[in-house]
Amino acid sequence: MKAVVVGGGLGGITAAVALRAVGWEVTVLERAPEFGEVGAGVGVMPNALRALARLGLADEVRRIGTPRVAGLVRDPGGRALVRVAGAGSDRVVAVHRADLHRVLRSALPEKCLVTATEVRSVEEVDADLVVAADGLRSGIRRELFPDHPGPVYAGTTGWRGVTGAGFPRDLEIGQTLGPGAEFGVLPLGDGRVCWYAATTAPEGARAADELAEVRRLVGGWHDPVAALLDATPPGTVLRHDIHELATPLPTYVRGRVALLGDAAHAMTPYLGQGACTAVEDGVVLAAMCARHDLPTALAEYDRQRRPRTQAVVRASRLVGRVGHRVRHPLVVKARNAVMRAVPAGVGLRGMTRFTGWTPPELSPDRGHVAGDLHHK
Repeated sequence: MKAVVVGGGLGGITAAVALRAVGWEVTVLERAPEFGEVGAGVGVMPNALRALARLGLADEVRRIGTPRVAGLVRDPGGRALVRVAGAGSDRVVAVHRADLHRVLRSALPEKCLVTATEVRSVEEVDADLVVAADGLRSGIRRELFPDHPGPVYAGTTGWRGVTGAGFPRDLEIGQTLGPGAEFGVLPLGDGRVCWYAATTAPEGARAADELAEVRRLVGGWHDPVAALLDATPPGTVLRHDIHELATPLPTYVRGRVALLGDAAHAMTPYLGQGACTAVEDGVVLAAMCARHDLPTALAEYDRQRRPRTQAVVRASRLVGRVGHRVRHPLVVKARNAVMRAVPAGVGLRGMTRFTGWTPPELSPDRGHVAGDLHHK
């Protein structure tokens, strides 16, 4: 059986690795001139680590990343609002997106990877299975669901940056919630730190100096916010408006096509599950293809993935409403009081609703996946 994956991001590459692991012939078509990930860090949540473990790659991700067992939410003065401690299976591994992509890509032979190729229609693709992993602006989704409104602006603009090396390895994962803005910290394994900032803004708004704009928003907040911004090369700061599929798709499957990742369920980033659920998608799709004939496999993929991922979309949107979107001083004060009053265990149980997910088994023979990794 032959599969073509349209789109070489984290979800698409995961699907390719997983499908090869269950015996499919796979080609990945990427429209960019080379494979890779543009961006900053990503927190690989326990659910995604379990999915990567099915591919024999979780240990390598842990090796290159920085495991974190605690998270802290603060106010701009540095006072704790929520502390979430975890251990063992509750760990989050912080890694640069490009490094995670490299680990996944290393499990594929070069012949599987084709760049500078844009797919304008599924009719162009000669394969038993087409995996539409072509992102937020998916052309395949638009072709299959012409009446769907597509992604909409979530009202938020966000910045991402990565510092130079030199920060301590024991720096905590952190998030700071202020009036009308938030700032997050994700320490990487080599002394660099990934950070993000977010605020509400008109769609398409831009600043002449984006790093200076972030300083204006949060530069006076608690340590080490200013130090992180000072350690970030100005020309490397990324700014993106945040979009989501606010109108859920009625199905993730049409004919021989399975939609995956942002093409199926683009979400806001407030739960840190966008990339993680895309990784889940790829493993579940392959597991279903290993167990069933293709029509049944696709129906089962849709049955398993659509309710879960659309629930994550809704929950992430809800979390965003109590973050940077809160501006009025009295509302900010009330929010902070409620967050301080919530026991840490309650917050952790809320997270495990999504991070506690366990992937289905793939076929027993996964030897060539690890073999490809060692060869490369």
